Amino acid sequence: MAALSTHSTRRGRLPGVEGIWALIGADSLVFAILFGSFMAERRQHPGVFEASRHTLNMDLGGMDTLILLTSSWTVALAIQALKADLVARAPRYLLAGVLTGALFMVSKSIEYFQKITHGITPGTNGFFMWYFTLTGVHLLHVVLGTALLTYVWMRSRRGCYHSSTRAVPECAASFWHLVDLLWIVLFPLLYLMRAA
Repeated sequence: MAALSTHSTRRGRLPGVEGIWALIGADSLVFAILFGSFMAERRQHPGVFEASRHTLNMDLGGMDTLILLTSSWTVALAIQALKADLVARAPRYLLAGVLTGALFMVSKSIEYFQKITHGITPGTNGFFMWYFTLTGVHLLHVVLGTALLTYVWMRSRRGCYHSSTRAVPECAASFWHLVDLLWIVLFPLLYLMRAA
């Protein structure tokens, strides 16, 4: 009976440490407020927001989504490898997460460069103020998440993590999944949803 309750407790454990979940909760709340503010302003200026939305590079936005979904998958595979004590596999999956994070940064930089060279900046109108704010804050999260994954990757190459010492990789993975989830909300909010 004791073994059963211990097993149930382990199954219900949140990945990482409690502090990461407080950070994720607070971060999610901040983004929820930002999303709500964006939608409120969009309701006030639907014509400007709709016309501006059509200037976004849908191909890059879609590619960004695919990149982050792929990265989330590879990071999840790394955590599964650690749980199964397949420690030699984890670094490869983590490296894939790092590289896809870097690829997202390159893609977003290209999109920013395209906008700025066409004279579109945060001062252009309300939509672009929100576009640069929301994607910029998200990009900062990608940079931080990629740095965390790089740290975990470097330590995993040295065999520092396995099934009973995976709290740090789980924290990094949980933060990375938040970054992916935020983009899954941002992409349709900015690129797909009609303002009118």
